[in-house]
Amino acid sequence: MIADVIVSNLPAFLVAVPLLAAFLCPLVGRISPNIRAAWVFAAMALTAAIAYCLAYLVYTGGTVIYVFGATAADLSIPLDSGGIPIRIMFTVDPMSALMEIIAVTVGLGVIIYSLSSDERRSGLENYYTIFLLLISAVLGMVSTGDIFNFFVFLEISSLATAGLVAYRVEKGLAVEAGLKYLMVSTIAGIFFLFAIGILYGQYNALNMAIIAERIQWTPLDKIALVLIVASLAAKCGSVPMHFWTPDAYMMAPAAVTAMLVVASQASLYGLFRFVFTVYGVSLNYVTMGWVVIILGILSMVVGVTMAIPQKDIKRLMAYHAVSQTGYMLLGVGVGLAVLGDQFLLNSYGYTAMEGGIFHIMNHALYKGLLFLTAGAIIYRIGTGDLNRMGGLGHKMKFTMVFFIIGALAIAGIPPFNGFASKFLIYESVYQFNPILAVIAMVVSILTLASFVKVFHAVFMGPPREEHAQVREVPLPMLGAMAFLAILVIVSGLFPGIFVTNLIEPAVHALTDQAGYMTIVLGGG
Repeated sequence: MIADVIVSNLPAFLVAVPLLAAFLCPLVGRISPNIRAAWVFAAMALTAAIAYCLAYLVYTGGTVIYVFGATAADLSIPLDSGGIPIRIMFTVDPMSALMEIIAVTVGLGVIIYSLSSDERRSGLENYYTIFLLLISAVLGMVSTGDIFNFFVFLEISSLATAGLVAYRVEKGLAVEAGLKYLMVSTIAGIFFLFAIGILYGQYNALNMAIIAERIQWTPLDKIALVLIVASLAAKCGSVPMHFWTPDAYMMAPAAVTAMLVVASQASLYGLFRFVFTVYGVSLNYVTMGWVVIILGILSMVVGVTMAIPQKDIKRLMAYHAVSQTGYMLLGVGVGLAVLGDQFLLNSYGYTAMEGGIFHIMNHALYKGLLFLTAGAIIYRIGTGDLNRMGGLGHKMKFTMVFFIIGALAIAGIPPFNGFASKFLIYESVYQFNPILAVIAMVVSILTLASFVKVFHAVFMGPPREEHAQVREVPLPMLGAMAFLAILVIVSGLFPGIFVTNLIEPAVHALTDQAGYMTIVLGGG
């Protein structure tokens, strides 16, 4: 009986557990630092277990609908009849479940790393409180089926991220980076709220399925779409709204930076969800597809060219994060551009989208790994300046190996996971437009060149005198990096398993607007 109650309420527990743990963290922290660490790890582990169980239910049994604020009698009333005034719904389909898996997997590794890397700092009760709030917000964003509910979680995510970016202060530089991120997030949030108002004013609904059913593609709908795309593109760090990323990624603690990648991807998920699920068949597929493609190409090219001259390791990786977001936009944009042509969609459209969505997962793993290796280096030598590094491979052999794995993955070198997703993008985009595929491959070559430079600057050469006392980082930090590195290797060696069982269902769920509406409205 208890097990049935737990299983039936998994979507609520997914957000409630980290939220409750966050609010209790300051109280637990007063007992002892060790108990606080155990509390935070247990909360993250339990959240991960819930997410994995929920994903299993979704992938084996279909989309899970969970309704807040409604009794069994209320649920007999059709959702689009207006029979009850408030019905907030979580709609967890395979696309949502995939994003939940990514978030909790990276989050679990990050927590293990952070418990060691930040143990010497003060104010950790506040740090872990905000961190758990970010986890809860990200999971809420990718689970909700309500546009205003999405906005609420988006704002919680923005506030939590800004607080984490500014956590270390760093003579005001981290605070400045946090304020810059908060400013961009505030403007994006206002744009998004305007879009919600436009849609609600026309259709008297906030549920995505109802709006999708009623949408008429009016001029106001087009304005709302522009506001949504602009706001979420800014939040995910796409060019030309990317200017917050270098400072935020550079100044945030390494563990936070790895999680910031996931938070940005949650906004990218939101962009895809609104374009495909809410607007869907109303769109001009070719036009909207090319808009997403252009954002992707700009992000790829600008990101990699700005990364090459950087002298700070985390700032360099920040620009590469922008560049890698471009691959996701490119793959999904090509799929969107041919969505109206079933032949082209089956020929290469689905493959392009599978590559783009697979790259979301792969990027979270290898970019999270790279940021953790950067954090390990800074943890030992106290600086991210590449000019003050060198010869660390003699002292930090494991960190060097993990860096190599992440660097080869981001550059798309087999057999690591970056190659698996990029190859899907290359072959499908080439059929759509060969020039776009060539650009994507050139960007990968430049990415490899950039990370070869970083590897040489950090690990090669004789040990520097000022680093004579440097040694490998503590075991929990190595364990977290090893955890992500293993996933990078496994998903690269056996990509078919991941594509068949996780990515393909996610792509088909995202593109099946009619199926989404049938499940939500028919199941209400």
